[in-house]
Amino acid sequence: MGATDEDDIHRIARQIESLGLIPTVTPGRIEAVEPIAGFRAVVEVLPELEQPAVPPTPYNGPGRADRPDTRAPGLHRDGAVRPRKLGHVVIGSTDQAATQRFFTDGLGFKISDVVPSIASFMRCSTDHHNVLVQQAPLNFLHHTSWQVDDIDEIGRGAMAMLEKDPARHVWGLGRHYVGSNFFWYLKDPAGNFSEYYSDIDCIVDDALWEPGVFEGPKSLYSWGPPPPPSFVMPEDLAAHMTGAHDSR
Repeated sequence: MGATDEDDIHRIARQIESLGLIPTVTPGRIEAVEPIAGFRAVVEVLPELEQPAVPPTPYNGPGRADRPDTRAPGLHRDGAVRPRKLGHVVIGSTDQAATQRFFTDGLGFKISDVVPSIASFMRCSTDHHNVLVQQAPLNFLHHTSWQVDDIDEIGRGAMAMLEKDPARHVWGLGRHYVGSNFFWYLKDPAGNFSEYYSDIDCIVDDALWEPGVFEGPKSLYSWGPPPPPSFVMPEDLAAHMTGAHDSR
């Protein structure tokens, strides 16, 4: 993760220490190990990530011809889909509340929305969430999520993968309710889930955003096919829990 200046590094160090943890601090950099899931968090002083603005895709609508006299641009795209950035990661933790505190009280993340006792959507940027921590029977990486330009790029990227290996399909196409983004989930080569997404909520003014509390289907999606059981509880978790799974 990026920090603005050395003051941020020292502030985060104090916050981490207040949790009873011992960070490693060097000029412009801090490292700390999250005590539940065991991952290493690194914050460095870095230039702010600036993405070049991409012209919005013109979509026609009722009474609105934003794309007059021409076919949809998505039809003419034939190059490989290239994600713009890693948008967020989702972590399973055996103590969701404690891992959440590491991000909020330690690293300074802000809470965007919650599913009580199950999950917390947290951000360190204007994106709705950069990290989601969910309650799980063991600690693991649930999925990584990669931003693309629009819903056409989600479809093209997913279909390109499925043409080579249909078994990669997990869940989609759909739109999340929490975060609002379009999504399609596939399996990466290691067997973890990987998401293409576009049109996620952006929280530019914290004072204008009211964190929501969600339960039931709305905590997962607004429309699309229902999530398969393997998305909520990956098929190889039992093997991991018993130590029977090979390490990857």
